[in-house]
Amino acid sequence: MSEGIEGIPQTAEQETKGTKEEKEALAAQEAAGVEQSGASGHAPRTAHADTHFENPLRDARDRRLPKIAGPSGLVIFGVTGDLSRKKLMPAVYDLANRGLLPPGFSLVGFARRDWEDQDFAQVVHDAVREHARTPFREEVWQQLAEGMRFIPGDFDDDTAFKQLRSAIEELDASRGTSGNYAFYLSVPPKFFPKVVQQLKKHKLASAPEGSWRRAVIEKPFGHDLASAEELNRIVHDVFDPEQVFRIDHYLGKETVQNLLALRFANQMFEPIWNRSYVDHVQITMAEDIGIGGRAGYYDGIGAARDVIQNHLLQLMALTAMEEPAAFDASSLLTEKLKVLKAVRLPQDLGSNTVRGQYEAAWQGGAQVRGYLEEDGIDPSSTTDTYAAIRLQVDNRRWAGVPFYLRTGKRLGRRVTEIAVVFQRAPHSPFDSTATEELGSNAIVIRVQPDEGMTVRFGSKVPGTSMEIRDVTMDFAYGESFTESSPEAYERLILDVLLGDANLFPRHQEVEESWKILDPIEQYWATHGRPAQYASGSWGPEEADEMLARDGRSWRRP
Repeated sequence: MSEGIEGIPQTAEQETKGTKEEKEALAAQEAAGVEQSGASGHAPRTAHADTHFENPLRDARDRRLPKIAGPSGLVIFGVTGDLSRKKLMPAVYDLANRGLLPPGFSLVGFARRDWEDQDFAQVVHDAVREHARTPFREEVWQQLAEGMRFIPGDFDDDTAFKQLRSAIEELDASRGTSGNYAFYLSVPPKFFPKVVQQLKKHKLASAPEGSWRRAVIEKPFGHDLASAEELNRIVHDVFDPEQVFRIDHYLGKETVQNLLALRFANQMFEPIWNRSYVDHVQITMAEDIGIGGRAGYYDGIGAARDVIQNHLLQLMALTAMEEPAAFDASSLLTEKLKVLKAVRLPQDLGSNTVRGQYEAAWQGGAQVRGYLEEDGIDPSSTTDTYAAIRLQVDNRRWAGVPFYLRTGKRLGRRVTEIAVVFQRAPHSPFDSTATEELGSNAIVIRVQPDEGMTVRFGSKVPGTSMEIRDVTMDFAYGESFTESSPEAYERLILDVLLGDANLFPRHQEVEESWKILDPIEQYWATHGRPAQYASGSWGPEEADEMLARDGRSWRRP
């Protein structure tokens, strides 16, 4: 056998000393991609501590070999909810289908349903059939289904948590999960404290020697700074900060990660990524749908708390941060925190923030209801379905450059993008008539739905006269790569199982984000009502006026 990569031996004849059974077990683990020392931080547990095995065909420099989770299981609380059915369970199947989960991977559901294990398996089967990204394969499904268990009960039901502990112990024995479990809290935030306290009470949060336990928490992380600090205190009383993974699914998207590659793996962008060349930055997350059946959650929370506090401030931090010392969780946290701590709110919040509510109108060929007419919404509600704010980052790189953040429901179309808009050329040798249709240069990172990047610049229009007009160069993931981008939850769930915290906001970031948003929410609470905007439009007129006062305008995605 010839060498494919420098450093990989030509033959696989080397074998370790030990019994036949040990060698076969270790070889099976290697074949499945199981690396217990890498997944848990502890040495593999074998019959003889001095037994050492290295697969001669594996090499750390071989990028063809993906990271594969070691022996582990996932417990989902609130497994009957939409998030679990549409995102989590399909993501688990897609990971298994791609060979990124161990053969003995186990999935445990916990919810208030009178189900047996086979009922739960059928629910997962239906969700996978409907929402999975990869093709359905019966052999993958059968292997996954063998490790599925369901625990019926409420979050204050001690009997149910005792059953959960028994199920985990049984799976350790039957599936070889080695005591490694992640607990995914896909439940309303008000239940977070109860669930983690029950995990502590029934000794589920404490891992056996040589194993790990982790908690996964969905946003929102509190509704203001005080509640976020209290939630962090309760969670950290049960789990160490390094064991807590706060999910912001935007950070799992390929394009968001590509933002770091764009900036720090290339020489051509970073020199102009500063106040000397950038005029302003716009970060937009628009949805074309209303609140649907989420009135109970959404009313009282609103667009700013739901999106700006986490998604958009995280995107802003990644856009504005300095180059990290390394691509690891600690280094990324350090640089993102510098940005969040440097954010300064405008003194006049009335002129530099806007909130709105969508009104009834025709959208997409259908008549849609306004927010105050939605089922379950108080007609006097002041909850915002649109929010736009102007921020400054008070440091040497960004001094004087405004960051405009906006989000809303029932807008023109579903889109999330980061637009870095550059200053106009300081001098133009061309007649003004030649450049009347020339705008500002821009780099636009499209996060969803058409993942990619656009560079906008001026070019001469073919012809005998000198006329310069905006053109674009476009990079699209779907055209440049043969493999489709994985769903964000695939990447994030795998990272939880691997213990890789690079893409997860830490509690310090959560608290700093609330320090930015709290004064805005407090101002809105005492100053009038949200502005109204027609469904299908791009927000209230007040948002356009906010930028017009700065001599700028919103991009039309």
